[in-house]
Amino acid sequence: MTSIKHLAATAFAIVALCANAQPPALSPAKDPEAIARVARYANDWKFKAHRLSRAEVDALLAKPQDVVFVDLRRPDEQIRFGSFPVFLSIQNDQLEKQLAWLPKDRGIVTVSNHSQRAGAAADLLAARGYRVIGATGAEEYEVAGGTAVAHLQAPAPRVAAASAPKS
Repeated sequence: MTSIKHLAATAFAIVALCANAQPPALSPAKDPEAIARVARYANDWKFKAHRLSRAEVDALLAKPQDVVFVDLRRPDEQIRFGSFPVFLSIQNDQLEKQLAWLPKDRGIVTVSNHSQRAGAAADLLAARGYRVIGATGAEEYEVAGGTAVAHLQAPAPRVAAASAPKS
């Protein structure tokens, strides 16, 4: 019976999270601040890995069975800047500790906000023998007109219940 309760609680949590999903107030493709953030890193590519264009990312998203998107960002960044619909979340500082979880038989795309962390991670993975397709930035993708990024609203903080006075 306990496993049914856990399953029901998990299903409820997923439904609640999905219910909170909202589009951003202003699309990053039209947000001047997002455009400025992306432009800041546009010509600062110093990695061996291929920096993926929006069209290349779209083509890869159409074949999820062939590729693993490794998102290197913190959960708060994924909520703020959005994330791809199918990905493996490994925070950047944990990547080397989590290599055993990454498949060597599928292509890997690394993801960060503006692709700088993703580029460094892609180079590291390629040096370790992984089949790296390239690196991308979630915000870069959206500013270029991509729409596969889901934005979630952070759940409201829980308020601790006031404890009743003991008699």
